[in-house]
Amino acid sequence: MLGRLSPGCEGTRAVFPSCNFSCTPCYHSADANSVRVDGMHTVTEIARQMDFLRRERGPVGHCQLIGGEVTLLPPEDHALALETMRFFGRIPMSFSHGDFDYDYLKRLAVKDGRRRFDRLDFALHFDMEMRGRRGIPRPRNESELTPYRQKLVDMFERLRREHGVRYYLAHNMTVQAANLPYIAQAVRESRAMGFRLLSFQPAAQQGAEKRWVDNLRSIADDDGEMVWQEIEKGMGIRLPYSLFQMGDVRCNRMCACAVLGPKGDPNVKIFPLFDDRCPQDARCRDLIVTNIGNIVMMPHLLAVKLVRTILTRPWLLIPALRWCLRIIARAGGLWPILHRGIRPLTIVMHRFMDAKDVSKAWDLMDDGVSSDDSRVDKAGPRIRETMERLASCSYAMAQPDQGRVVPACVQHSVYDPVENKELARLLSRRDKSQSATQAEVDRIRRTDLSNQQQSLNTNSSEQGCGTTCSG
Repeated sequence: MLGRLSPGCEGTRAVFPSCNFSCTPCYHSADANSVRVDGMHTVTEIARQMDFLRRERGPVGHCQLIGGEVTLLPPEDHALALETMRFFGRIPMSFSHGDFDYDYLKRLAVKDGRRRFDRLDFALHFDMEMRGRRGIPRPRNESELTPYRQKLVDMFERLRREHGVRYYLAHNMTVQAANLPYIAQAVRESRAMGFRLLSFQPAAQQGAEKRWVDNLRSIADDDGEMVWQEIEKGMGIRLPYSLFQMGDVRCNRMCACAVLGPKGDPNVKIFPLFDDRCPQDARCRDLIVTNIGNIVMMPHLLAVKLVRTILTRPWLLIPALRWCLRIIARAGGLWPILHRGIRPLTIVMHRFMDAKDVSKAWDLMDDGVSSDDSRVDKAGPRIRETMERLASCSYAMAQPDQGRVVPACVQHSVYDPVENKELARLLSRRDKSQSATQAEVDRIRRTDLSNQQQSLNTNSSEQGCGTTCSG
């Protein structure tokens, strides 16, 4: 589906590397916490990266505001970062460990009594190998974190109720041998909380080497199948993932589900929206890809696209209606849907790669070597697999100075260690942080709009010259 329904995801880099947790493993490089949090740097660097992503990957994209811990940014700087991403056509999602309070969330979303955003998207990371959470610095199992997960969801629900700010919450969890036995129970306890997405990442040897764990491969070398089976146990159903495969299956699995029942109800019914054992669902998928294509765009434009598609191909209403009838049947009839309510829940798994493998593979790819080259035979099957996975990566990060976009695993494995050393010098903790200002954001916008106008004028001039010459 990569490049057909979606161009994939994007993420920021080198914008706020520091974090106040100590986790095992830790995906931040060894020098990340030597870099001070600086709102002005964050906003200006985000503007550079978002401008580049817009030019390279299109006017709209889902982009993760990610690095260290985003809530170390003051709420005002965090808000300006989100506004800057939106200005460049990005749909931002803030990545956090979730150890913040309602006051921070309110100050992020509301200013002078008026909401800044109609909706906030957050990815909240919870797992028992994280160290430093207030109230439970060293959890013994995943269930001990359940009240903290619920507390975060309740905070966003309160924000919606009091200020009308809607929310989209993703739950992230690193999986390794220590917490694998608790995954099914964590899924059972989280599936009805109100998260829209549950994401699981089998761990890899990435980031600070002193925090690496020896037995990470014990749960990852089967392409994540062991982890996926535990997720299925927690969901209580089979999770088909082949119909909407995004990138390499050795990296990603995704299953879109429906949850029947109110939030917080432990007896919710869950079923897949598309089942790979149903030929009609596969046919419906093909019709979506063929007749609709890319769906990553602003909601109002997507609505217009869907209406135009139906007006020009009204026969598509027939398979769409049949799909709706299959959903009703899986729910047990129309009455349960009307009586209990229905909402979407997506299950994903992202299997990371070891930094040493990525570094070797990227050296070859950067030299123009393809995975079927004889030189890769000498490197071994692990490097060949890594090259194949990097070639179909669905998660991109911008390097404006190099004029390119790179896979996120490459950024974290190869470039983060070097860039964070430079950032530690540039943004020393000994110096005072500089907050972002609305004036700076306005200047960035004026500069960008001026550049756009110059580009339009240049294109118009070139087109005029071409017309004259051809005449």
